[in-house]
Amino acid sequence: MIKLSVVVITYNEERNIARCLESIKEIADEMVVVDSISTDQTKAICLKYGVRFIEQPFLGYIEQKNFALKFATHDHVLSLDADEALSPELINSIQETKRSFSATGYTMNRFTNYCGKWIRHCGWYPDTKLRLFDHTKGKWGGINPHDQFFLEDGSTIKHLKGDILHYSYYTRDDHFKQIERFTDIAAQAYYQAGKKPSCLKMWLSPLSKFIRDYFFNLGLLDGKAGFEICTLSAKATYLKYRKLSKLYRERKPLDKKKHQR
Repeated sequence: MIKLSVVVITYNEERNIARCLESIKEIADEMVVVDSISTDQTKAICLKYGVRFIEQPFLGYIEQKNFALKFATHDHVLSLDADEALSPELINSIQETKRSFSATGYTMNRFTNYCGKWIRHCGWYPDTKLRLFDHTKGKWGGINPHDQFFLEDGSTIKHLKGDILHYSYYTRDDHFKQIERFTDIAAQAYYQAGKKPSCLKMWLSPLSKFIRDYFFNLGLLDGKAGFEICTLSAKATYLKYRKLSKLYRERKPLDKKKHQR
């Protein structure tokens, strides 16, 4: 059976990390945790599971995950976030896959729990992710905070049965805090990439996102939670562009002055 490294990045995840590690212990030949200098009990919990624990100040989601891959001693890697765990069906699928690894990478669906409710719509499910792969044939990319693993040309991809169980937010306040943090990161990433804001995009993008997720992606079938998710997702889109616009207002004169030198 081919050996598998499971790689997780963490920061203050004492509420989630035990569930994550418990779910992977049957399929992991090695557990690697790269921690962004947590101040809670994350490290102590991880060490109880015998993980290889590396501390590294946070580099950015994409950068941190690429850094973490360097510590995987096996070519084949399963990458998880600390607030994720494997369903029993997915555990069985990965066990079977370890017999041959006939593809370069494997996708799987992610099923999200929002404040105690499993969300089946809103564009949140099936939320297919590429998380099992030969890490020597690709790397993490995308635009922070939304990372994505990219395989080299010619790679083959198969889909596994079962779900990544994502315990996203325990309260609406958790969601608000995540929105503030992620929109800060996204606006900065867009600014560095040279993406320009516009009033039209700032107002129309949130509206179109709400309509798509609530009506076309059937968020209305998720009840009150679906309405909250779609509303807050639209708000996050608005905040991202508003913060991007603010970056240009505050920093563009400085960039221009630097350019004139």
